[in-house]
Order: sequence, then structure tokens, then C-alpha cells
Amino acid sequence: MTPIAAGYLLGGRLRYDQPVGGFRSGIEPVLLAAHIPARSEQRVLEGGTGAGAGLLCLAARVPGLLGTGIEIDPALAERGAANAAANAMAGLTFVAGDIESVVPDGPFDHAFANPPYHLSTGTPSPDAVRSRAKRGSADLLVGWARGLARGLRHRGTLTFVLPAACVPAGIAAMAQAGCPVQSLLPLWPRQGVAAKLTLLRGVRNGRGPMRLLPGLVLHEADGSFTQAADAILRGGAAL
Repeated sequence: MTPIAAGYLLGGRLRYDQPVGGFRSGIEPVLLAAHIPARSEQRVLEGGTGAGAGLLCLAARVPGLLGTGIEIDPALAERGAANAAANAMAGLTFVAGDIESVVPDGPFDHAFANPPYHLSTGTPSPDAVRSRAKRGSADLLVGWARGLARGLRHRGTLTFVLPAACVPAGIAAMAQAGCPVQSLLPLWPRQGVAAKLTLLRGVRNGRGPMRLLPGLVLHEADGSFTQAADAILRGGAAL
């Protein structure tokens, strides 16, 4: 049996257990969830949900949310369901399967993912689970965008968190999936430092120019979180 580490999200508001080894959630799913414009009773879909960090954070901010998480690792999907139960989030369900082939019941108002984005030409992690969760390609982004977009309603949103280097591939993938990017939000490690991560939001059958949003600075010079980042990561605020 895989050892499990007990933990918390949103400053202790959410119980969040995950495997000790393999892929472990960072701040990306929390920031991603904060950027989803969901409302109560809407339906959301997350690809590569892992142990459910993104869905849990989103459901904590939006009471009455109905969410489905798709995870290729059955053990992680089970852990996501257990985490949802531990936080009394009956509206969340988890499905074990590949985002490019599983077709959950739609339509969904919003879909989102933190897809594998480290180039497959690089050195792989010796941990097979971590490698699968983090390594991908431009073609993989196309598959993920199509897999998530096919369940979206008209004008539903599709959101990815991606490194800056993958922004062109992300924009192209969303366009091919019928969800042209409408906004790009940079995440700066510190003031005056180039953004490493970005949040891309596309809209199903959307039109109009893409907007570059003001973005978010994550850390102060001393390494602590900025007030705005802390409000999201610990307070559960929207981004």
C-alpha cells in the first residue's frame, strides 16, 4: 500500500492527503482553481486532477459546485474521492481514465487542467508516476485541450496553467479545440522577475481579441508570499 501523507490546503481549511512519493501537488492547482469563474450549481471538469487539490479549492470557494475530476492513476483518483469525502464535498466525483478518451457526462460550464508540460526530450524523473504527471509535448496539449473542450457548453471556459515557454503551444492547442484564448495572466515569482507560469483562459466558440491581464506577484523580496498571493493560497480568494 502506498504511504499517504496527511496535509491541508487553504491555510488549514481543507484536509488534503496525498501519496508520500510520486507526483505531489504544489501551488499551481490552488492558483488555477482561483482563476476559474465558476458560480454555485455550475458544473466543472478537471483533467489530471491528481488527489483533487484544484477541485477541492474551487469547491471551497464556490458552495454548491458540481465537479468531476479525471485522473489516469486509479489510486490517485481514489484518493481524490477520499479527500472530497473528508471535506464533506458531495458534489465532487472522480473518474479513473485518460482525459483524451474518457467522455464524462456534460455539458460543463468550465474545464481546467495543470497538464504535463515538461518536454519529453528532457531527462525524465526516475519516478514513473511523477514523470507521467509532468512530461508532455505540444501534441499532448492538443489532446488535452480537445478532451476537455468536447464536454463544454457554448461559451464555457477552458483554463490551463502553463510555463511561459509553453504559451504559444497552449494558445494553438486551445484554438484547435475550438476554445480560442481570451486572456493570459502571468504569475511572477517576485517583482521585476520574469514570469515562469501563466494562466491561459479560452472560451468555447469565443470571439474577440486576447487580453493580457495585470497578473500576480507571488513572493516578496524576503521569500514570503505577497498579500495578494496569500489571500488566494491561504484565504481561498478568487484570482
